[in-house]
Amino acid sequence: MLLALLLLPYLLTVLYLVVTPPSTLMLWRWVTGQRVERTVVPLEAIALTLPRAVIGAEDARYCSHWGVDFRELREAIADADDLSEARGGSTVAQQAAKNLFLWHGRSYVRKALELPLALWLDLVLGKRRLMEIYLNVVEWGPNGEFGAEAAARRAFGKPARSLTVRESALLAASLPNPVTRDARRPGAGLNRLAGTYVARAQQAQDGCVVGAARR
Repeated sequence: MLLALLLLPYLLTVLYLVVTPPSTLMLWRWVTGQRVERTVVPLEAIALTLPRAVIGAEDARYCSHWGVDFRELREAIADADDLSEARGGSTVAQQAAKNLFLWHGRSYVRKALELPLALWLDLVLGKRRLMEIYLNVVEWGPNGEFGAEAAARRAFGKPARSLTVRESALLAASLPNPVTRDARRPGAGLNRLAGTYVARAQQAQDGCVVGAARR
């Protein structure tokens, strides 16, 4: 039974080539009767400024690694007292693995499960589909808003396809805690962080996402 549970995410990943799944947090909110708002949209319906901002903010080498940025991970571990406290080493694939299959919080067990899942997601889904799924499942609001479309409409009153560079940077800066970092009412700290991400987004390695999205 334990082996079946461990293998299930690897089997489900193949299904996610054509089906956009919910996150574990979404499932938990549904089960407990809490609000969940999400509208699944294809990558073509999301302004290119958003994946660029996310890459610039969270995974600068998104297009050049295989799901795990081992160089960044080594640096994050070196700067922390132990693995459970490591910050800044998680790629988009690792965060997608956590959102789709695992739980929040820092622990050796979760990291041990997360790393091979991230490699598998990147291998099976590819960069474009992985980014599309991530932008549709990540928590992006303080009251059960998930995905780029719900985030854009809540924060700025517009669809995700109409996001500006600044608005995309504010959404990227609100991760990983949109409950305390509200893109609709950004404080001075969030505005400063968004300004940094605007500059990073212009240099982000996004050809693996943007090029595919334009075709």
